Amino acid sequence: MFANIKTSKENREVVANLTRKLNLGTENIIARIAFTYSLSKEKQLKIADLKDSGGKEYSRGVLFGDNYSFYIALLSTHYNLYKTDKDLPKYVKLHIDDGLELIQKELDSNPNLNGFEYVIDKIEGGLNDLVTN
Repeated sequence: MFANIKTSKENREVVANLTRKLNLGTENIIARIAFTYSLSKEKQLKIADLKDSGGKEYSRGVLFGDNYSFYIALLSTHYNLYKTDKDLPKYVKLHIDDGLELIQKELDSNPNLNGFEYVIDKIEGGLNDLVTN
């Protein structure tokens, strides 16, 4: 369990920019999307690659709301860890930072994309992956 998670200093501005650009709600919504988007890429991130913690801070409740156990279950399954593993907060941070960077790169290459189009595109892509697998 953890009380707070902080993004990297570099991603402090990224989360603010994505929040404005995508217009999907508050910064914690963008952080949730970034976290799950990174997990959806099925990458195994390494704790050794953990960045600084000088960015935006989220409490567990603000970040995941009432769905904390679901988010931790996704992460635990992804890394085959127990839900109380001491490294889970580090993996949460890794995936938030990774997801923010992934989303920012996509928007940099397609600056006219809005939040609704972005989310629909990701949902369609996920559904297509389910059908083809």
